[in-house]
Amino acid sequence: MPIMTKLLERAIERMRGLPVQDQDALANALLSLAGEPTPIVSLDDDTRAAIAEGLAQAKRGDFVSDEEVRNAEKRRGL
Repeated sequence: MPIMTKLLERAIERMRGLPVQDQDALANALLSLAGEPTPIVSLDDDTRAAIAEGLAQAKRGDFVSDEEVRNAEKRRGL
């Protein structure tokens, strides 16, 4: 059996500290990337509206600056 890389171990350790809902979302994403069928996620109206707004912003070219991304990464310890 292959061993887990240190990077993957670190990522999973970080995920352990997240709320259960976030852990499940990340687990589904990892399983999907690994080729395992994952359940279809139902979206509520607020989430659908937020996605639609984000797509509209992207279509218009409204993106945050590199500086804003760097500041957000710093706040999250990245």
